Amino acid sequence: MDLHKIRLTRYILISMVVGAVTGLTLSQFVEFVVDPKTGELLLDSKNHPVLTHSFVADWVINGFFEFLSEAFIRSLKALVVPLVFVSLVCGTAAMDDVRKLGTVGLKTLALYLGTTAIAITIAIVFSLLIRPGEGVATIALNDFEPGETKSLLNVFIDIFPVNIGSAFIEGNMLQIITAALAFGVALVVSGKHGERVLSFFKDMNEVIMKLVILVMLMAPFGVFAKIAQVFATEGFETIFALGKYFALVVVVLLIHAFVVYPTMLKVFTGVSPFVFFKKLRNVQMFAFSTASSNATIPITLRATEERLGVSNKIGSFTVPLGATINMDGTAIMQGVATVFIAQMSGIDLSITQYLTVILAATMASVGTAGVPSAGLVMLTMVLGLVGLPPDKIGLIIGIDRLLDMVRTAVNVTGDAAITCIVAKSEEQLDEEVFNRPVEEDLAN
Repeated sequence: MDLHKIRLTRYILISMVVGAVTGLTLSQFVEFVVDPKTGELLLDSKNHPVLTHSFVADWVINGFFEFLSEAFIRSLKALVVPLVFVSLVCGTAAMDDVRKLGTVGLKTLALYLGTTAIAITIAIVFSLLIRPGEGVATIALNDFEPGETKSLLNVFIDIFPVNIGSAFIEGNMLQIITAALAFGVALVVSGKHGERVLSFFKDMNEVIMKLVILVMLMAPFGVFAKIAQVFATEGFETIFALGKYFALVVVVLLIHAFVVYPTMLKVFTGVSPFVFFKKLRNVQMFAFSTASSNATIPITLRATEERLGVSNKIGSFTVPLGATINMDGTAIMQGVATVFIAQMSGIDLSITQYLTVILAATMASVGTAGVPSAGLVMLTMVLGLVGLPPDKIGLIIGIDRLLDMVRTAVNVTGDAAITCIVAKSEEQLDEEVFNRPVEEDLAN
């Protein structure tokens, strides 16, 4: 089944536009539940506004659209664990020298954490120049319950699973990656026994990739429903209320995506950033619509290997790891949000405090889940470190859903860019495939 024949990217783009228009239209026919005591909008467990009961709200937005979007995203997420484990086992076992795995790991970790530090630094600098929090009146806060955050020590301890079955059931990506690396190394040192088992995993990998193709056929419908839901329930009212903050986050995200990453690609690999973005556009749209780096792993992995020419040895390791620890988009939101809340609260942070924010957000990204709005939990910890009130996060919840979609697209762009850089450094980047016309790729 050849996806390029059905022009999947074109259909996804059309479905996004139609979904946005449909959602904005439906937003005129719904009403939100308001707390009679405070006058604030009530939010559900996912921080989405609660809609009053009506045909449009119950049967269209929370009914039909919910079914289409959830069926699509759940199908993608169901593939993540088996795909990551099987693909990484194959990639590790294919290493000519297992010791190279340590080199690849160090390069990947350094690049991911380095770009995250750059991202939050740019965000803080621009925020200090633009000063989005000045002149913002104190408005009613949505109730926000800060989530629990782990210490950095516990994050690293939790990389090693106590029960591998639990890691698979809970979808703990760092533990699954650790288990896959260990199993792949064991296959290498097991001689003929390992070769027989490896052949099974290679066959499984091919089957799972075909499943990815089948799920992608649902994409236009799932993307349409998800975008329609978001715009029907979020709309533009909250954006206007915090327009300066929203615009600044988006601008810094675009600078990081279209200036920092292309510069790194050109400097470290010499390949064309224009070709890179052209071949990654469907991955970015998937990430935007799902707001989940983890859900996009199957699409990112397939694109880096089949369209960008990255060897499975590299891609199977760097892509799932990036979806887990590479949170550049989230770091940008946290940098802007920290300065925004400080300025709005009339608190001047010192240089030491800003450096603390940069370091904390960079290191905490290792333990941030690649799921929607996980960055809000991480922001709670960052604000606490510099003495800012975590309850002020309620100010930005209303527009965080839309920003989450944009920053997830930036995150997966970084995953693919770093994957290409690491692959080039290990001579595992096929530039003939990278430069091949898009029309000739297996997926379009």
